[in-house]
Amino acid sequence: MKMLRAGVIGLGDMGSGLAKNLIKNDFETSGFDLSEQRMSVFRELGGRAAASVAEVARSADVVFVMVMNGGQARQVVLGEDGLVDNMKPGGVVVLTATIKPSEAREIGSAMAGSGIELIDSPVSGGFPGAQGGTLTMMAAGAPAVLEKARPVMEAVSQTIHIVGDKAGDGQTVKSCLQSLIGSIFSATFEAAALAAKAGVPGEVIYNVFSTSGAGCGVSKTALENIIDRKFEGTGSHIATMHKDLTIALDLAEQLEVPMQTASTAMQIFHAGKSKYPNGDNWVCTRVIEEIIGAELHR
Repeated sequence: MKMLRAGVIGLGDMGSGLAKNLIKNDFETSGFDLSEQRMSVFRELGGRAAASVAEVARSADVVFVMVMNGGQARQVVLGEDGLVDNMKPGGVVVLTATIKPSEAREIGSAMAGSGIELIDSPVSGGFPGAQGGTLTMMAAGAPAVLEKARPVMEAVSQTIHIVGDKAGDGQTVKSCLQSLIGSIFSATFEAAALAAKAGVPGEVIYNVFSTSGAGCGVSKTALENIIDRKFEGTGSHIATMHKDLTIALDLAEQLEVPMQTASTAMQIFHAGKSKYPNGDNWVCTRVIEEIIGAELHR
């Protein structure tokens, strides 16, 4: 069977990881990003740098869309010179960006009858998962389409969950997940600040939390960055989680589900993003530390 050709639109922290692992697994990979610096890094990885989204579309059988928001995703997939108008019939778009479920449904509906298939598959695992090829995918699509794209999806992930068969199903599951992750992060920030004010060393808190029932990848990563004072450049920009919590709360409002904890997390992230717009998730702790006049160091 002929090996699938892959494409990636959006070569930032997450998209560059997708590209890296596609190339590592010997898939011919085309890519496009508005940043020339990112395109340069992509070329160094061995990727085929395209001049436009349309060029990627004409060069690939399966294209991953890893952009920031629903408007960008819609433009890439449906816009003039987008994927739908330029991929060969039978091509597959894998929507790995996190957007509103309603936006994914709109894109799916607009693609109906185009001959181009959609897999709605947001991912979890962040920068380390993307770069290491260990992402968790929440994939929704027709069984035959999922099977066709499986080889390239397996190249970038460790676990693929089939969570539905239509556009929006993957984004809905991701919204639920992000409401939990955002809440865990925020509770960790507060606990770290409490420890700082009480004079407990960060190393002690990290060791105890990591080996307790509360220990998980989310809290461990947050604590490690907090006690090492790494608030920028860790691959987990605060704008992304802020956006994801906004999406989760928007879904909750539509469904009339009370979300007290996630709502509080949203406010903590909003404070962090307002004060430190270039920071990563853990910078929220600095905002709390500044209020209490204490910092948690290793």
